[in-house]
Amino acid sequence: MMFDSIRKLFAAQLADLTGGAASVEHRYKLATAALLLEVTRADHDVCAAETALVRKALSRAFELGEAELAELIELAEAEHDAAVCLHSFTRTINDSLDNGQKSHIIELLWMVAYADGDLDSHEEHLIRKVADLLHVSHAQFIAAKLRAEERAAMSG
Repeated sequence: MMFDSIRKLFAAQLADLTGGAASVEHRYKLATAALLLEVTRADHDVCAAETALVRKALSRAFELGEAELAELIELAEAEHDAAVCLHSFTRTINDSLDNGQKSHIIELLWMVAYADGDLDSHEEHLIRKVADLLHVSHAQFIAAKLRAEERAAMSG
């Protein structure tokens, strides 16, 4: 019952954000944001560097202004909190994006995991699980990890 009311609230908020029915584009943006937030919480220590990287990644990837970004993150947090598993997020992404785009999302997840300078085993496990659910090959998974690791080393 409570879950249904949260879903209805989320749907209404998303309709307001998109100006009507939730478009495919907005659904995959929301799913991506929720997965990035999941990585920040995987090690049970959400730090400012991870949160800042999520904001930066979403802003760049989706070309969002500050108000749009804040609303997307708020909606993603609500959806994340209401979700019981990752499948709804990954299904949306699988239905919307090609393999290269999904590989890029995996790279963004790695970047968030590396943001605090400490790759936790829970973060790595989560990213592997998401990669599997997105049907990203092991080679793409490793390549995304190496690119993110290189970027983290250059910025830190």
